[in-house]
Amino acid sequence: MKRNEHPLMTPERLEEARQLGEKLARLRMARRIRQADAATRAGLSRSTAVLLEKGDLSRTQAQILRYLEAIAPGVSLLSLLKEDDPSLQALAARETTQRVRTLSKTELERLDF
Repeated sequence: MKRNEHPLMTPERLEEARQLGEKLARLRMARRIRQADAATRAGLSRSTAVLLEKGDLSRTQAQILRYLEAIAPGVSLLSLLKEDDPSLQALAARETTQRVRTLSKTELERLDF
């Protein structure tokens, strides 16, 4: 029987778990690896991979580390938390909206509320 860890955790720790799962998911997407493929490489089911990426507290540290190794071999957990992986930086650059040209003064005034 699995324990429900939520009542034992502070809201801050629950948020940290969620952020860790989000960082795993972003790294996987940055590396362009399908969730099912990452789970298979880690020896996990896809449903476990989904729970890892959601920050589920019932996942073990070993599962998290195996999943990380499957996504990015050689990347440490500390490196994941710092988000200093080049693929994450490239993903962030792709996600930022960039203007093709600068707006004229008239266009800026029209947009000013």
